[in-house]
Amino acid sequence: MAPVSPITVLGLGNILLGDEGFGVHFVRWFSARHRFPDSVRVLDGGTLGYGLLDTVCRCSHLIVVDVIKADDVPGAVYRFTGSDMARQFPSAGSAHEIAFADVLRMAELLGQAPEVVFLCVVPACCDWMCQELTPQVQARFADIEQLLLAELAALGVTPESGAGYA
Repeated sequence: MAPVSPITVLGLGNILLGDEGFGVHFVRWFSARHRFPDSVRVLDGGTLGYGLLDTVCRCSHLIVVDVIKADDVPGAVYRFTGSDMARQFPSAGSAHEIAFADVLRMAELLGQAPEVVFLCVVPACCDWMCQELTPQVQARFADIEQLLLAELAALGVTPESGAGYA
């Protein structure tokens, strides 16, 4: 059994569908810029659905980076909690969000649900015609980075210093 990590940063999305892959692209970029103590894991969750249940259940705080299909301009940034998700965003934005919401519900049923915060952007293009992130969404990396660093700081975690890191 894997050890419990107090904090997990989880990037979600399908990199084959343009902006849909924002979370995955972001955590890869973020991981190259920052190093954290072993108590923080930064992971690419892709579109694994229930395959993420163990990851979700093995942390006390989960920060999810993803896209949210909202009636807003592409690149708009949203921050909300797990409890906010049910109230403000009742319908799923993409196929993997349905599965991920189910993963969170299953973790609750098991009594192992972490505190959850979502950091999301509104996509411009989420289909196979978009092979890369759109400029509007890619431009939000720095904004999400600052929000994520603030979330981690609120949990008492700052990046480790070192050559080659931000």
